[in-house]
Amino acid sequence: MFSPVKISRLTPVLLTAPLLLWAETSTLAHKVEVSGNVAGLWHIEPNHSPKSGEPAQVWVALTQEGGAIVPLEQCNCKLTVYSAPYTEGEAPVLEPTLEAISAEQYQGIPGAEVVFPEAGEYELRFNGAPQAGADFQPFEISYVAIVGRGTAPITSPSTQTTTSTEETQTVDNQSREDNVSGDSQAIPANQTHASRLPIIILVVALLLGGLGLIVRQTKLFR
Repeated sequence: MFSPVKISRLTPVLLTAPLLLWAETSTLAHKVEVSGNVAGLWHIEPNHSPKSGEPAQVWVALTQEGGAIVPLEQCNCKLTVYSAPYTEGEAPVLEPTLEAISAEQYQGIPGAEVVFPEAGEYELRFNGAPQAGADFQPFEISYVAIVGRGTAPITSPSTQTTTSTEETQTVDNQSREDNVSGDSQAIPANQTHASRLPIIILVVALLLGGLGLIVRQTKLFR
């Protein structure tokens, strides 16, 4: 029989053995970490090489002592993403929503879609506590992800506001230019009418004068 001390020393081995076996046989680089009586295997799609601005799927396979998988429904879990290196008390960059997913040979494990805003290093922290009758200890594990530069640009709310403001100003300026252009076209037309008015008056006066002369000459001949 093993003594309690020896069994305690063997606990990390018993926890990680199933996950380490899978990590060794997989062609992808998985990371296994132990916290309390839970071991967690990290994985990021695609191929542990996320790109900024592009969706990446993060999942964690949790295993209790003996190799039993801990599904999301038995874990009150939370995933937070920080800029690396992590500083105690700093605000997270992202807090992705966890969902139960199926990945590789695991069913119902916690996973989330993550879009890293910029290239660089990020520390992912995953903590959980038992629920739904589970008997594992509360735990926290972490993982440092190296994010490469992606092709999809990230548009922040401030950038979107600036763009919207610029578009509004452009529309206003265009409207003013159209009004000025319309006014400039109307002014020559008014000036043209005004310049023609004396000529019209002169022609009318000449016609009236001619008619008057004709009437007088007609009276003389009578």
